[in-house]
Amino acid sequence: MYEARHAPLASRRRFIRRIVDHSVLVIAVIVVSLGVGIAGYRYLEGMDWIDAYLNAAMLLGGMGPVGPELRTRAGKLFAGAYALYAGMVVLVAAGILMAPVFHRFMHRFHLEEDEKRGAKRIRSR
Repeated sequence: MYEARHAPLASRRRFIRRIVDHSVLVIAVIVVSLGVGIAGYRYLEGMDWIDAYLNAAMLLGGMGPVGPELRTRAGKLFAGAYALYAGMVVLVAAGILMAPVFHRFMHRFHLEEDEKRGAKRIRSR
């Protein structure tokens, strides 16, 4: 998916396409995660759809749950597991979004380093 160390730097068009692909993947992960959260709150706690959405969205956004205290044991277990999962989703999503940018930076750095080494070898001959 990414070019090798000594391969030329990807074109700007390919780089933008890579960012778009990664963004689509992150959006899909977030939508699925939000759906799981909504379903869990809805069916395990009996919340209205809008309240289930709000709680799931707030946890995925890192803000924490909103609303009344949870009533059922299953709902509490779900909320705890979902909170841990939501925290990991945020970290994974950030990593997926930053991967193309970080790779391009490191690839450019290595290409420049290789060019400097090549120039030193030519001068020393």
